[in-house]
Order: sequence, then C-alpha cells, then structure tokens
Amino acid sequence: MQVTKRFFAMNALAMLGAFAFAFLSAVIFVAVYTRAVGPEANLNDMQRIFETRAGIGEIKNEAASMDFDRLLEERYLQQLTDRVEMLGANAVIVRNRTVLYATGPMSAVDVERSLLLSEHAGGLDTLELAGTTYMFAKAEYKLASGEDGVLLLLAPMKLKSNFYLFLGVVTLGVFFLTFLLLNLWVSYRFSRGVIEPVSRLRDAAVKISEGDLDGGIAEEGEGEVRELCRTLELMRIKLKESIYIQHKYDENRSFLVSSISHDLKTPVTSIRGYIEGILDGVAHTPDKVRDYLETARSKALQVNAMIDDLLLYSRLDLNQLPYHMERTDLERYFTDCVEDHRYEYEQANLRLTLRSELNGQVLVFIDRERMKRVVQNILDNAKKYMKKGDGAVTIVLRATSSSAVVEIRDNGQGIPEEDVPHIFERFYRADPSRKSAEGSGLGLAIAKQIVEGHEGKIWARSNVGEGTRVMISLRML
Repeated sequence: MQVTKRFFAMNALAMLGAFAFAFLSAVIFVAVYTRAVGPEANLNDMQRIFETRAGIGEIKNEAASMDFDRLLEERYLQQLTDRVEMLGANAVIVRNRTVLYATGPMSAVDVERSLLLSEHAGGLDTLELAGTTYMFAKAEYKLASGEDGVLLLLAPMKLKSNFYLFLGVVTLGVFFLTFLLLNLWVSYRFSRGVIEPVSRLRDAAVKISEGDLDGGIAEEGEGEVRELCRTLELMRIKLKESIYIQHKYDENRSFLVSSISHDLKTPVTSIRGYIEGILDGVAHTPDKVRDYLETARSKALQVNAMIDDLLLYSRLDLNQLPYHMERTDLERYFTDCVEDHRYEYEQANLRLTLRSELNGQVLVFIDRERMKRVVQNILDNAKKYMKKGDGAVTIVLRATSSSAVVEIRDNGQGIPEEDVPHIFERFYRADPSRKSAEGSGLGLAIAKQIVEGHEGKIWARSNVGEGTRVMISLRML
C-alpha cells in the first residue's frame, strides 16, 4: 500500500477507534452509574421516555386515521384524556388556532408557541417551552370548510440532568483522549516508518555527494520508503563499483604508460643512435649506411608492434573489443594455424607439429581471428626461448566431458616455479637477464584476456630445463 493511502487509512482507523472507545465508555458509564445510584434514577427515566414517545406516537397514528369531528365526540375525548394522563402528557385539539379541547391547563400563548415550534422542528420530535423539554406528536387535518385542524400531543421529558451531563462529559472526554492517543500512535508509526528513514536517506545522500561511499544504507521504513532505501543502496554499490573500476583503469593506464615508456625507450634510443651515426659520418660507406638504416627500420617496426599490442590490450581490458563468434571444428582450425606458422618456424630452424587425441569431431564457439592472435603470441613467446636446431613445439588437442583442451608444449629452457603464476601478467618476464628482449611484454597478457573473453581458461606448467606447457580450455558445443 502507498504511503499516502496508508496514512489516510491509519487516520481513519484512529477516528473509528475513538468512536468505538467512546461508545464503550458510555456503555460502561451507564452500567457503573446504574449500579452506584440505582436504576430508578436513570434507566427507569429512559424507559419511561421511550414508553411515552411510543404511546403518544400510537395515539397520533390512531387519530390520523379518524375524521376530525370524531375527535370531538365525548366518548373519544374521555379515552384520549385517560390515555394521555397515564403517559403524563397533554392533548390539545385546535381548529384554526382556536383551542377546542385540552386535557390540561395550557395558555393560548403556550398553545400558539407549541404549534409554531412544531411546524419548524425540522424533523425533530422535541421542543422547548418555558425551560422544559417536551416530546410532541401532531396529527393534522384539512377540513371540508377549508379550515385546519390539529391534534397536538405534548409530554414533558423529566430527565436526570446530572446523569446525562456526566454521560456526555465522559463520552466526549474518552473520545478526544482516545483520538489524541491514536493520533500520537499514528504519528509515531509514520515517523518511524517514513520520516526517520527519509531523514537517514537524506544524510546518506549528503555523504554520497561528498564522496563517502563506504556507509551502507539499511532497508527500513514502509512501502515506497523501503523501495527507495533499496534503490539508493543499489545506486551506492554500483557507484562505488564504478569508481573502483575507474580507479583501476586509471592505475592500469598509469602502469601501462610507465611500462611501455620504459620499454619504448630502448628501441627509440637505438633508432636515434643509428641515425646520429649516419649524420655524424660514422657510417661512411654505402653498405654501412644501409646496415644502419635497416637496423633503425627494424627497431621502428618493433616500436610499432609494441604500440599495437598496447592498444589491443587496452581495448581488451576495457571490454571495447567485439567478438565475432563462429562454430568451429577444433582440429581443422589448429591444422590451419600450424600451417600458417610452419614456415617461420622452419626459417628459425625449429619444428612445429600438431597431434590430435580427439575422438571424432569437436566443435567450439570462438572468434577465429582473436584466437589466432592467442596462438601466435604463445608460439612467438616459445620461439624466443628455445635453442635453435633441436627446438620443437607440439600442439596437442584433446577433449574432456565438457570442454576442449589445447596444449602448446615446447622443449625450451623452462620457467622457474615461482615465476609460472605471473607469466600472464603485463610486462612480466621470467628471465631477468632478458628484460631487453624484443616485444612489448603484453603477449601472454593479451592471450589471457582473449581466452577469458571466450569464457575459457588459460594456464601454464613448466619445469626448468624441460620446457613449458600452456593449456587453453574452451567450452564445447
């Protein structure tokens, strides 16, 4: 239920509760007063009033069914007198404002006032005459002569004024006290359920605006207030996560800039040195100049490759690189990969082979171009750290019950055990003596980003002097 509807419902409940308690208090007061003072002091009066009202009403109804002339018959007048005397009432028969008969002494003025007051009673059956309250009933007649006839019945209400005064005071007092207490309860509930949580939300919003995102926001209050608390807490969490991610990206950017600047410094210094050598005349023969320029060109290509790797890694790290997934036959795909790299391995006097341990066709869902980059980075990394002549790399394909595993195994110098967990980190090189090795230091980090983008896993096993195995696990279709 909405807060506004709940508030109005609670106020309506407070009003109904006040009425209920007031009625109950009146009943209890009557019972207690009757027991303390006696029933004849009040309940008998009330019973008599009800009986008198019923009696004069009955006389009026009977008279209304009769002709006006019958009212003036001796026999009826005697009956009327006896009946109204038993009720302690008076009866007056009037024609054209002239009193034709009265059971008790009443002045013409009282009769006239009674007639006027009864005409303007507004639906009530009581009127005031000379400080006394009377119940009245009236039967009206339209005579054939055009005159008006009236039978007016008046019965004084002899009430115990103190009793009804006390009853009214007690009832009204209980009503207002109950209404006040229930409204205080409604205000307390509304304050606890709405005002206090909203106040705490305001304080939390101020802290968030000041950059303090550590304080949690409890789900409290009722209805929309609780929803608002939940929504603001989700906003706080997401904002904190976004700031953390942004901070992480800023750290990554700073680290990348500092690291790539350090790695770029060596080839750029080499390019500058060779160019200055040419300008200073150190390379004084055409062949020497050509060698210098060729070396500078290769260093420039190295710088370009490092920048490409940096841009690719940054896009992968920020999830800005789209993947174009395709159903792919695993064995056929890696057969093509081996053929693509066989020539460069042969030129480096190394062997590259494929061994399939698959039982039948295995399909995976991959971005073929991105996965080629993974294979290329792993093979390039293996080629750098193998001895020429007897170096060999074998790609082994196998499958488990739910995934396909690609193992790229080499017989190079291996990686120390303490360095294996870090080889997929940015700019990490396991061999301290080869910090100046060509490459950006991002090859395996890029491979890890791409594999994880395929919801796969990549890891390594290595023993010094025996070689390294890099495993890639991909989900099968």
